[in-house]
Amino acid sequence: MGDTTVTTLEGREAAVPPPVADETGRGPLRRLRTPRRPRLWFEILLIAVSYWSYSLIRNAVPEQRAEALRNADWLWKLEHHLGIAVEESINHTVNSVTWLVVGMNYYYATLHFIVTLAVLVWLYRSHPGRYAATRLVLFATTGVALIGYYLYPLAPPRLMTKTAFIDTVLVHDTWGSMASGDLKNMSNQYAAMPSMHIGWSVWSGLTIFALARIPWVRVLGLLYPTATLLVIVATANHFWLDAVGGILCLTFGYTVARLWYGALPHALPKLVPQPRTAARGRAGACPPAESGVKTQHLLPNPNRPTEDGHPPARPRPTTHR
Repeated sequence: MGDTTVTTLEGREAAVPPPVADETGRGPLRRLRTPRRPRLWFEILLIAVSYWSYSLIRNAVPEQRAEALRNADWLWKLEHHLGIAVEESINHTVNSVTWLVVGMNYYYATLHFIVTLAVLVWLYRSHPGRYAATRLVLFATTGVALIGYYLYPLAPPRLMTKTAFIDTVLVHDTWGSMASGDLKNMSNQYAAMPSMHIGWSVWSGLTIFALARIPWVRVLGLLYPTATLLVIVATANHFWLDAVGGILCLTFGYTVARLWYGALPHALPKLVPQPRTAARGRAGACPPAESGVKTQHLLPNPNRPTEDGHPPARPRPTTHR
């Protein structure tokens, strides 16, 4: 229904596919939910504005020190009850190896951003059809984490007063961390739950594991969040349960992407098909006929009957004298 027909020179009517207007005229919501090729300038601007907003909102959350310390004491007791309160032992063990703990401090301060941005660039270049959905997972994960920072202020282990945790950045005077030292006043110190180091690293690891083709690269994708978990605990920046909170936020992010795009990011097409209008324009094709209208070729068909049903008149042959 709605197909157009064209009368050919032989007098036969050939069906023409529905016009492009049917595809480009979809509702705005459906168009937004359809993967499309990302635009570089827009993505750079979006990521920059989003991270700036995230930092601004995260640091604008009131630093409720007393409540954050109470929550940390309660969480530490809960981990003792669960039999998983080994963060202090790991913290002291790693701190005894200077080169290892210094390397972990730099890991904590830098790879959080470097790896996440590298995965976004790789998706943009190699998997444009999956880029928007995977980016939505990251944004939704980070957005719901901001709510957690506001509703549940939590002091990291290194700031607890009734324990023997070591602030490894402060002790080893490591450059680059927003958690301790001279830069601590620029970051909310009581936003440890959930851990976005875990949320972002698991997002990166799962993306690499699901989409990479080289086996050892896929293995690295799984090792990255594992190493990140060890780092955040060894440097006394997070509890085990902060990592659980980060994974729950990531689960929310994947759920949002699944509901919006109708599939998980890795199940979407790798490449985005080019619009039919652009393809037709490059091929130099004529614009399609309007829906429901039959068009007739300009050249007359000599075998086609006239309107009154009589056979067409044939021209008399001329004779030359």
